[in-house]
Amino acid sequence: MFEQQIGFIRPRFLDGAPPGKPNQVALTPEVQAMLESDAVVAIGVSGGKDSDACAIAVSRHLDEIGHKGPRLLVHSDLGRIEWKDSLPSCERLARRLGWELLVVRRQAGDMLARWEGRWRNNVARYEDLSCVKIILPWSTPSMRFCTSELKTAVIASALKKRFPQGNILNVTGIRRQESSNRSRMPVSAPHVALTRKAGSGLTWNAIIEWPVEDVVYAIHDAGLELHEAYTRYGASRVSCAFCIMSSEADLIASALCEDNHEPYVRMVELEAKSTFAFQGARWLADVAPHLLSRALREQVEHAKAVAVQRQAIEAEIPLHLLYEKGWPIVLPSREEAALLASVRQRISTLLGFDAEHLDAQSVHARYAALIAIKDAKGKGGVEEEPTSIQGEFSFC
Repeated sequence: MFEQQIGFIRPRFLDGAPPGKPNQVALTPEVQAMLESDAVVAIGVSGGKDSDACAIAVSRHLDEIGHKGPRLLVHSDLGRIEWKDSLPSCERLARRLGWELLVVRRQAGDMLARWEGRWRNNVARYEDLSCVKIILPWSTPSMRFCTSELKTAVIASALKKRFPQGNILNVTGIRRQESSNRSRMPVSAPHVALTRKAGSGLTWNAIIEWPVEDVVYAIHDAGLELHEAYTRYGASRVSCAFCIMSSEADLIASALCEDNHEPYVRMVELEAKSTFAFQGARWLADVAPHLLSRALREQVEHAKAVAVQRQAIEAEIPLHLLYEKGWPIVLPSREEAALLASVRQRISTLLGFDAEHLDAQSVHARYAALIAIKDAKGKGGVEEEPTSIQGEFSFC
């Protein structure tokens, strides 16, 4: 039965090879010192296999060394984009270990709300020339505010509120085997967001050296069931149901689950409205078009055509006229201002924006005003950037 449940990997014990001694957690002197001082141990759990195995291994290690400090699992609920089995999976793990499960959420809205709100804000920024190119609504592999804002920041805030004093170990299930980037990550590192006057924070990647076979064995050995994303739908990883890092196969697997249909449609609607595909050149709409209405499919096809036109028009903009960190770096010439005005006219018509600064004189004046604000800020004349021109990209 267990072999059928984990078709994505065959653990060694199923082939008759004895598992031997359970794999051990990776340690550093900094981690050991915190554990010896009975620091808070908070393990981030998603419902996926790696965080499950990490929690199992760390719990076992803490029992072995006689750790007496607070222990808890922390799950950041991303809302409608979550697999429905994610929180129940974390609850099963907490019951098995006998640990408290702390569930946290972003107060300003879930992941879908963040993407939709980001698009509205980016349209407003474009309309008042607070950015030169239209900025996509989605998070990206190089700009993962989905993780930083809805997980890391929310969890750190909750832990600091819960434990205003003392050291905190923030434990993750990151493994080197997962990617080239993670292969270079350390066993432990200071966690700045958890460091306070009354205590330090440290991130501990406790199972960073484990192969996936040991992950699966640890879960089986603990008598736990894997998340249904693996066992029922054949996904290789558990995060958001539709994640910016997902493979095409995992996106298709997620679309097989009826619980995920509503957020799928909402995300495709945002693709159609924004003309930005969810994963660069890969449109989420193409994953399960049978789940979309005929009208929405037609909107997507129109959006794809508009995206090609948008990219061609914006390619006319000289690179030196783009903003850096939300600010212009040069004042455009009269000819350049006329070109920018032409680009803005065509883009605004194409996407139905109500944009300002559509003539050369207005574009030139807007650049001049922003440069003056930037210069005043640098000289101490302005304390904060106007909200409308705070960039999320280094270049926009």
